[in-house]
Amino acid sequence: MSKPLVAVVGRPNVGKSTFFNKIIGKRVAIVEDTPGVTRDRIYGDAEWLDYHFALVDTGGIEPMKEDIISTQMRRQAELAIETADVIIFMVDGREGITAADEDVAEMLRRSHKPIVLAVNKVDHPKFEDTAYDFYALGIGNPITISAEQGLGLGDLLDEVVAYFPKCEAELESDAINIAIVGKPNVGKSSLVNALLGYERTIVSDISGTTRDAIDTPFTWNDNEFVLVDTAGIRRKRAIEDETVERYSVIRSLGAIRRADVVLIVIDASEGMSEQDVRIAGYVHEEGKASVVIVNKWDIIEKDTHTMNEFKKKLYSDLAFMSYVPMLFISAKTGQRVNKVLELAKYAYNQNSIRISTGTLNDVISEAVTVTEPPSDKGRRLKIYYATQFATNPPTFALVVNDPAIMHFSYQRYLENYLRKSFGLEATPIRLKVRARGKNDELNK
Repeated sequence: MSKPLVAVVGRPNVGKSTFFNKIIGKRVAIVEDTPGVTRDRIYGDAEWLDYHFALVDTGGIEPMKEDIISTQMRRQAELAIETADVIIFMVDGREGITAADEDVAEMLRRSHKPIVLAVNKVDHPKFEDTAYDFYALGIGNPITISAEQGLGLGDLLDEVVAYFPKCEAELESDAINIAIVGKPNVGKSSLVNALLGYERTIVSDISGTTRDAIDTPFTWNDNEFVLVDTAGIRRKRAIEDETVERYSVIRSLGAIRRADVVLIVIDASEGMSEQDVRIAGYVHEEGKASVVIVNKWDIIEKDTHTMNEFKKKLYSDLAFMSYVPMLFISAKTGQRVNKVLELAKYAYNQNSIRISTGTLNDVISEAVTVTEPPSDKGRRLKIYYATQFATNPPTFALVVNDPAIMHFSYQRYLENYLRKSFGLEATPIRLKVRARGKNDELNK
């Protein structure tokens, strides 16, 4: 299940970026007193009361302005609203209600999404009474905060996470959600059409033809799937300001977040680029099952060694993702396309695997016997037991005497040992190391 997405919207200069930076705990968004500084939505991972969610900062909405920048920022915010599970509508408690606030409130009401009204810049009791004026927006109960001083943020987040169970329930489905991602013009739409067997999406030689994510439910071998053909992901500097392509990037990244399996499509004629590696890195960090699809293999001059050499180069570029399987296809000719869904289902099963505690501890004991744990200043790492506490991706906890003694190289060794022992492919795995507590005494 993907993390809920919370979008922070409002007119310019109400403190959205300051709030964003405070919540995610680091300075990512540019903070400046000039309206319109934040022109691109920015993602960050956040946590509150054991709820994990994605926070997205947006440029300010100015409904009445029609210049290019304002229009783009408005469209950007609209897309954030469209993809969000919960919306934080931020207003300025010092300035009071403005015409722009009323216009934004009207836009949000039409979205029919859960909305939390945050009255920012209330850092002194004399501004508290102004919060009552914001009831007039018809959004709900205003919550006063000061993003700069960190006041009232807990109350605000309590209200936000209260909507999460409902949001997650709405996303539940038995179908396997497959996102097809990659740079523009690598053949994603052609692959969708080849898989579905008819012209579901527009195919063109022009980069960026697919502007929006298009969801297509279908059945294959009695398995239910939802196929998402996403807009091509391109480096920011390659995106022209006057196009909507920059906004389609967020939809692609959003599709990765809600996918069960991600097909990373690259162009065989171009090889693995820096942008391909970035996209793969994002998939890996999100813990998604994945397959690298090398498309346009039909146009490559080949001999008996070409595929192995190509694989070797790709795995070198994707050293952090050595587990990912690769499939060489031609969406145009249909070469090996019949294997794509089979491999996607396999990747999904790997990402969802559940290993019993007994079996897991047998393997960990074996790994410790083969290679002794590290020591530090005379103290040797002791692993008391292991357990799997999550899937998608498979996530394991190691209960030890002192997590500080666990060297990253030994942790990587254990991850690789688990992967080899259980045949874990096509999925990242997570290994969490923690000290034994009182509740663990019974589990010695």
